[in-house]
Amino acid sequence: MHLLSASCVCALLITALFRQVSGLDTVIGLYGETLEIPCNNGAMKAEDVLITKWKYDKGEGLPGDLLVKQKNQNVSISATLEYKGRVSMAANSSLLLSEAKLSDQRTFTCMVVAGADIEEYPVNVVIYKPPAGLEISDKASELEIGKVNKLGTCVAPDANPAANITWLKNNIPLVADGKGISIEASMLPDPVTGLSTTTSILKYSAKKEDTDAEFTCSTQHTVGSELVSSPVTFTITYTTENIVLQVITQDPLVEGDNVTLKCVADGNPAPTSFNFQLKEELVKVENTDTYIITNVSRDTTGEYKCSLVDDPTMEASKDITVNYLDINLSPSGNIVKSAGEALDLSFQIDASGDSKVSWTKDNVKLEKEPKFTKLTYADSGRYECEVTMGVLSRKAAFELAVEGVPVIKQLHKQPGKDGTHEVLICEAEGSPKPDVSWSINGTSPEESPFVDGKITHKITVMPTANLTVSCTVSNGFGADTKTINVSYINVEVKMDKQDQSDGSDQTKLVVGVVVGLLVATVVIALAYLVYMKKSKQGSWKTGEKEDGSSEEEKKLEEKVEENSQKAEV
Repeated sequence: MHLLSASCVCALLITALFRQVSGLDTVIGLYGETLEIPCNNGAMKAEDVLITKWKYDKGEGLPGDLLVKQKNQNVSISATLEYKGRVSMAANSSLLLSEAKLSDQRTFTCMVVAGADIEEYPVNVVIYKPPAGLEISDKASELEIGKVNKLGTCVAPDANPAANITWLKNNIPLVADGKGISIEASMLPDPVTGLSTTTSILKYSAKKEDTDAEFTCSTQHTVGSELVSSPVTFTITYTTENIVLQVITQDPLVEGDNVTLKCVADGNPAPTSFNFQLKEELVKVENTDTYIITNVSRDTTGEYKCSLVDDPTMEASKDITVNYLDINLSPSGNIVKSAGEALDLSFQIDASGDSKVSWTKDNVKLEKEPKFTKLTYADSGRYECEVTMGVLSRKAAFELAVEGVPVIKQLHKQPGKDGTHEVLICEAEGSPKPDVSWSINGTSPEESPFVDGKITHKITVMPTANLTVSCTVSNGFGADTKTINVSYINVEVKMDKQDQSDGSDQTKLVVGVVVGLLVATVVIALAYLVYMKKSKQGSWKTGEKEDGSSEEEKKLEEKVEENSQKAEV
């Protein structure tokens, strides 16, 4: 498509069908910033547009030209006066208007020529500006209760549209009621910029609870976030109506601590002189509201008071309790007793409140307080009691040693694992720890730990004959001995049996022959015994050969026993 000449453009403007958009869009711009005013919002395709022209309403129905752009040509700017140097065209044909002002609040029109059509798109421009800031000025030095005072002035400068100001106390809006709250608002426009400054004056009747209250003012503009002024507080003045005595100390209060008494009056300004009643003593303080009691004891417990010097009838009181915890354990320290004796314990608690008691023996908790009516070696150990009352804690302890002559409780034996040895075990009690000795030398001696007065000693022996072995335990108080019989263990027979089980086939054959012979001998012997029995029965009948039969019977029994021993071998 070729470039359009000026004459063609004129012809198009004269002959084209002119149609104006019926609707009127509105664009909001921010004061001082660049504003983009859209053209046709995509109603026409860019490739169909021949000419784009921007103009504005100068007032009284007179248009003012800003710029024009023909297809495939650069933008031609014709703006003058207030728009000179402030307008340009974006790639999408939008009008870019820099440094927006309130005077820019008017209608701007985009005229588009596409083919034989000419269309116009008017856009209404509105310029907004939030306030430049928000501060409370002209503040009151103090507020008196029951009197309406001017609290301060809140100013919201240079805004469009003019800002609406809201007063708040502790973030809660204040509403004028014609009594204790009065709000006067005014607005003043700037003759040059046209921006408006809003001023709001708050008059307020304070209450006692307004002490330390934070007053602010805020505005929520059409654009931008809410603005809130810095909070301000005021001194609220009123006379004293109530007085309180405070006791300042660590909790719980125990002997040796310090206590601070503080007299708090609700008047403002607060009184500076007070009387403190310390039990039977009256103390006056000036330019302070406190009195310190040092190094308290249980005798410090009692009622304390404070009052105004100017009005002694206005007073306050407080009870003070000093906590204490004492324990007494007797006997204590190291205690040595003999087995079988009794030990009487005396344990006393002196406390300002309820307490809890716990006992341990060698750091193991006991279910109840120990009683010793008949001491045993197992009673030896370190005993400790702990008494607690809140955070207070007291401990007492004693070390008990039960001593006496050692006694062997049990002396017994058991077979060794290989069957060729005996393990002798000697179990004893006594304290101090007894020494253990044996009447025979053994191997693999083993001794258990000495716990609760008990000890166990083991040795391993392989007796070559029947023996009587003794175990002896002894300490500084005496000794005890017990004996035990130990039988001979035939090691060779055991070894022969082992060799037989591990021998060759020839050895097994020999054993089989020997066994066969023995069986034959036994059969013969049994037959002979039957014969002799019948013969004996006959002799009873005849009275003959009784003595001879007995001798032969004994010989046969000896023969059978001899064969049996050979079979065992």
